[in-house]
Amino acid sequence: MKMNKTLAICLLMVLCATSSSDVMAKVKKRRACIEFSKKELKKALTYEREGWQLVWHDEFDGKELSDVWTRIPRFKNPPEWDKFMSSHDKLYKVKGGKLILYGLVNDFLPEDTAHFLTGGVYTRGKMLFQRGRIDIRLKMDDASGAWPAAWLLPEGRWPDDGEIDIMERLNSDDFAHQTIHSKITEYDKEKRKTQSWHETAPIRKGDWNVYSVELTEDSVNFIINDKLTFTYRKESQHGPEQFPYDKPMYLLLDMQLGGHWVGPIKPKELPYRYQIDYVRFYKRHEK
Repeated sequence: MKMNKTLAICLLMVLCATSSSDVMAKVKKRRACIEFSKKELKKALTYEREGWQLVWHDEFDGKELSDVWTRIPRFKNPPEWDKFMSSHDKLYKVKGGKLILYGLVNDFLPEDTAHFLTGGVYTRGKMLFQRGRIDIRLKMDDASGAWPAAWLLPEGRWPDDGEIDIMERLNSDDFAHQTIHSKITEYDKEKRKTQSWHETAPIRKGDWNVYSVELTEDSVNFIINDKLTFTYRKESQHGPEQFPYDKPMYLLLDMQLGGHWVGPIKPKELPYRYQIDYVRFYKRHEK
């Protein structure tokens, strides 16, 4: 049995809406059904995927971020993905079952000299992922210089200990990037030729898409909307540097603007919204 949040809500709304011919009664019942469907969501998720067991999820149904998330700080001498990060409340919103991260012109925080400010969260030090499947349902605005991302990092040294980019999207592209990083992909051109370590795949522009990664002891599988985009496999002959991914990693969801890869920012196209509907982590059913 497969059921997602939107389908569950829609089915319940239809059932309720057709139960009375009175318009006001329909409206009241529709609202009641939406609330009811949230209560039933956890039960429905138990049957979400054949062969997988849901072990953790965040549906962002509250009014605040759960304790598993921390707002990403701006580091000293920050890399490009972090250079506008801020913990200001204006860059974060949990509403309507969604986490919304913003990219804004900085006209509200005069003590910060950055021209733009962005929001991001991670599970560092709180929640780690290993050997399972992560599904993240996202929706992104279009804007020049926009660079939303969902990715995994271990507690360790970059790039030796690896990086898994589940999703990166640039500007207003109708495709997303999915990438593996390691010491080999960054510095050893000959060894990285043996298999694909970066691919792009189409997305439904202006709509919701589900980005997934399956982590196993010897492979990383990248997926968009339940379609496999590519697989990166362990190659033992190249040593542990080639596959540092079978270890606990934390998840980052962040909004960024500008940089050498994404290009210039157009302030008139801001504010930018990066919406996250859910994050779900599955483990294989034990036999």
